[in-house]
Amino acid sequence: MSAPAHTATPAPRKSAVRLRPQRRREDTSGPSRRNRRSVTLTLLTGLVLLYALVPLVWLLVNSTKTQAGLFDSFGLWFDGDFALFSNIADTFTYDDGVFGRWLLNTLLYVVVGAGGATFLAVLGGYALAKYDFPGRRAVFAIVIGAVAVPGTALAVPTFLMFSEMGLTNTPWAVIIPSLISPFGLYLMWVFATEAIPTELLEAARIDGSSEIGTFFRIGLPLLAPGIVTVSLFTMVATWNNYFLPLIMIKDPDWYPLTLGLNSWNAQAATAGGEAIFNLVITGSLLTIVPLIAAFLLLQRYWQSGLAAGSVKE
Repeated sequence: MSAPAHTATPAPRKSAVRLRPQRRREDTSGPSRRNRRSVTLTLLTGLVLLYALVPLVWLLVNSTKTQAGLFDSFGLWFDGDFALFSNIADTFTYDDGVFGRWLLNTLLYVVVGAGGATFLAVLGGYALAKYDFPGRRAVFAIVIGAVAVPGTALAVPTFLMFSEMGLTNTPWAVIIPSLISPFGLYLMWVFATEAIPTELLEAARIDGSSEIGTFFRIGLPLLAPGIVTVSLFTMVATWNNYFLPLIMIKDPDWYPLTLGLNSWNAQAATAGGEAIFNLVITGSLLTIVPLIAAFLLLQRYWQSGLAAGSVKE
């Protein structure tokens, strides 16, 4: 018998469908779009910078002019008579040197009021962030509610309460309300929650450190950036405070700089009053110098990540 013939297996037919290479879509979010976005942000930032610097430039330029030069020259350029140093001297000597008294009053309100507000905010924020106690949620709700209430809404009730206590027309009428800073307390609460690892506090307690010692040796150094931020906020708010001293203080000897300069500015509108706009502008320039110096000196403390790497997760 003959061997069966082997049937050849047909080769697989190639598919008639050919895959076409996909065309690459143009990337519309490439460098050109980023460049357009960066140009827009740059223009917006430049406008904001211009909006912030033009008043400062105007203040600096016009503080170099005399009373007559303020009206005889362009506002954003210097006058022929450079009178900055004479204006500074006249500012401190006018009206028996009352500007120096107003400056000392403002420093008193800032050191005691803003300093006390910062200290209380640090203590309260640390305690609320690192201790668990009954009523903690209620305290949180009260703090958030106090942040939402504007200070002007509390001015009249505060005046009535201080009037009954006999504290109006005294420095305490400005200092005591300045000690309360709900926003500073909330800011320190949030910052202490993230900046101080709980494991560090537990390790310190295991090593026998007291709660006060743990706060000053561990908590306080880690809170330095937050303390600087809160102190600057409270200092600027107290330094520029106008409405509260306006309703609390009637004696010019206890005026802060804001009320004092406003009284000088109002002299031109009174019968027989002397217009001293050059001294008002120079005094305003001298008023912002301490704030600028404080920001420049304290900005190096604005650093984060002090506790980074201290705890192994």
